[in-house]
Amino acid sequence: MANQVRSGLSRGAVLALSATLALTLAGCSGDSNDNPSGDPGNRATEFSVLITAENSAGADMLQRLAEGPCAEANAALPYTLDQTPSAQMQQKILLLAGQDALPVMFAAGQQFIYKDGQLAAAGQVLDVKDALTDLGVFDLITPAAQSVVDQLYDGEFPTLPLQFNTEGIFYNKTLFAQHGLAVPETVDDLLEAARTLKAAGITPFVASGKTGWSISRWVGEFIFRDLGADAMMRVRDGQAKLTDPEYVRAAQRLQDMGLEGLFINGITNVDMDTALNQLFTGQAAMMYNLTNTLQRINDPSVNTQDLGFFPFPAITGGKGSIDDLPANVGSPNVLSAKLYGPNVGVWLRCMAENYGSISMEAQGVYSGFKINTPVPNIAPLTAEIQERIDAATSTVLWFEALFNQKATTDASNNAAPLLTGAMSAEEYMSVLQADLEEG
Repeated sequence: MANQVRSGLSRGAVLALSATLALTLAGCSGDSNDNPSGDPGNRATEFSVLITAENSAGADMLQRLAEGPCAEANAALPYTLDQTPSAQMQQKILLLAGQDALPVMFAAGQQFIYKDGQLAAAGQVLDVKDALTDLGVFDLITPAAQSVVDQLYDGEFPTLPLQFNTEGIFYNKTLFAQHGLAVPETVDDLLEAARTLKAAGITPFVASGKTGWSISRWVGEFIFRDLGADAMMRVRDGQAKLTDPEYVRAAQRLQDMGLEGLFINGITNVDMDTALNQLFTGQAAMMYNLTNTLQRINDPSVNTQDLGFFPFPAITGGKGSIDDLPANVGSPNVLSAKLYGPNVGVWLRCMAENYGSISMEAQGVYSGFKINTPVPNIAPLTAEIQERIDAATSTVLWFEALFNQKATTDASNNAAPLLTGAMSAEEYMSVLQADLEEG
């Protein structure tokens, strides 16, 4: 079951372009597997990068590297940037691939870079692990990021993890202290804390009904903690179904919380900014979210509260572990196998050695690379979560990671109806299972 193409292309357009790509590449793939870790010569004349127009942070990072620690790499192989709106990106990637004109680094859709995907099968995708290992710097990718990529791509390594997000529950430390609450270690602890807060007139949990993943991710976490880290892979591989009672149980847990009134009133019409404002002003005590929220949490003009973070709690008797870090590595950043050579290798080594530190220093965000050079004045909560990331050796994917586009959309759109009881847990999971079976 392939992941969705994250673009605005229709399914028909993708299929048509894919067919054209397959025919074109079939005629030029004779040397596609020659020396995948790099040709002795330098095929690339520039370090050409194609990313989405919306990815201003990535463009900023690459420019900082080119002007700073990677200046020597840039002198040998000048950095050039091309940006395309995300809605047109996959169409452009496929057209360039059909012309054998892909740049050195590009933002290809996940389904094209799996080992049986068309770009990978045609020898267009560099095995990043092999290349970084040859360069002696693969160990600069954090174990947590390695785990995410391994799971997403069935042991292959076709992408640079330039971004990294973990997920968990942000909580108001002051409210917890005022009501004598400890950080929950089990779901039972979490529910007890929520009930105490509700009795005191405080909204225990906030989420956004208009940004449905902020609700649906709870279903995934209940699944992972109850059934184990490989629970969604079993669904992908046809060994289990979302309609199996043990999977429906996760959706029912969430609905029970909603019907008990533990989430913000009127959640269906709450947008993400409103939800965050509830957390940032102390009106709500907890919110499940991604760590990219830290940029706003660390801004005192936005957030007025003392917030902490804890991993999603364990389920007593469950097969999962509280130490399994839910995480993602952002959109793919693929390197061209056909253009890889010594000069690209110099760039790649420099990125591995410096990206983590520069990303944290310049933008205050995590990447999948270790912070190789100490960064001063990291915000305390950011530093605390970085320690969790560094210590993590295993991860779980997010709920929708292995879904197709239809299932991803329905998981989000139906999340608020599930929480409020407008849709039963069985109905919610049945819709998603049907989407997955349609392919």
